Amino acid sequence: MGEASGFASQGGPRRTPRLTLSIPQEVRLAIHSDGWVCFLCLSSTGRSVCTFVEGMGLLFHIGRYFAFMASALRRPQKGRVFFQAMMVELEAIGVQSLGIVALLSLFMGAVIAIQTAHQVGGWVPAYTIGFTVRQTMILEFAPTIIPVILSGKVGSNIASQIGTMQVTEQIDALEVMGVRSISHLVLPKLVAALLIFPFLVVIAMVLGMGAGAWICNAADLSSFADYEYGIQMDFRAFDVAYALIKTCIFSLIITSVSAYHGYYTNGGAREVGRSSTKAVVYSVVIIMIANLVITQLLLT
Repeated sequence: MGEASGFASQGGPRRTPRLTLSIPQEVRLAIHSDGWVCFLCLSSTGRSVCTFVEGMGLLFHIGRYFAFMASALRRPQKGRVFFQAMMVELEAIGVQSLGIVALLSLFMGAVIAIQTAHQVGGWVPAYTIGFTVRQTMILEFAPTIIPVILSGKVGSNIASQIGTMQVTEQIDALEVMGVRSISHLVLPKLVAALLIFPFLVVIAMVLGMGAGAWICNAADLSSFADYEYGIQMDFRAFDVAYALIKTCIFSLIITSVSAYHGYYTNGGAREVGRSSTKAVVYSVVIIMIANLVITQLLLT
């Protein structure tokens, strides 16, 4: 009877034998935050294996990102709902970002004018100030630095919003109701960013050059005629087209990467914060790489 009830003759409970795995001292178990597990050895072979596994993890994320984008770019289920969501995102991404864009552009245009006048004053023509401000604002500051700054504001907002919906199971509820959650949540953000970012960049260009003209006149760095001549000298419309092409690509990078990290958030509030941080970091890194590639393709 005692044996049938699971007790030994001494009256105590039986203990299930445990399986012990002996791991050598030179092996350490590394568990990565994205779910990949590998044994990290101190030897060169172990490091090679770990590098291979991490490389496979990178390929996994790249493949899942493109699958995510394929789902996001599907036709909306209801056009009216999509249009309303897009208008909300236009206000959140564009209108609410107008203040920081204007502030940065005004100060940067003025600073570039002062620095140029300080560096070249007395030995080059005064119109060089206007020329330098124009080229800097059009080619690099407005189309690249502004999106980098917006990745911290817009990207973190997108990642935290979608990440919070994921951890609170709101996305699961959408799927249960028959809504394609990725397309429903991400596509309005992609279209809104693609439409509004070029306007923000053009505003940044105009405000930066205007601030440069004002500081040149106020600080007596150059005459307005010289500054205006520098703005107009050797102007190429393709420079503006190049800037807008970069802006459109960067807008898609910011929204898609941020939405990707937010959508695949697992855990709680801490993981939502980590996803927001990852979204900003990866967006900036990819923007820098894309900036180099686009510049090499279009300007050489």
